[in-house]
Amino acid sequence: MIELSDFEKIEMRAGTILEAKENKKSRNPAYVLKIDFGEKIGVKKSSAQITKLYTPEDLIGTQVICCVNFPPLHVGSVTSEVRVLGTDSEQGVVLLKPSESVKNGDRVF
Repeated sequence: MIELSDFEKIEMRAGTILEAKENKKSRNPAYVLKIDFGEKIGVKKSSAQITKLYTPEDLIGTQVICCVNFPPLHVGSVTSEVRVLGTDSEQGVVLLKPSESVKNGDRVF
């Protein structure tokens, strides 16, 4: 078990996907996403393996939940600055999304 203080170190925020395109240099099928987290955090990039259920066109304008305070990860030629959260489901990765529109950068508790 982890302590509550460990969980509180994970900074999860809502953001809106501005751009989505194929990550051509990733070993596994993935998209490069540009996600807007509002004025304080700004626009960040992520490489996400979510190609099974989503197309780039479907993702534009979608609000997602991301972890914004993990160290950057290099995926192919992309520096993934945030981790997009989803469930590892039998049909593929299903994105975690707010059930209502929220302000970009809102914190998840």
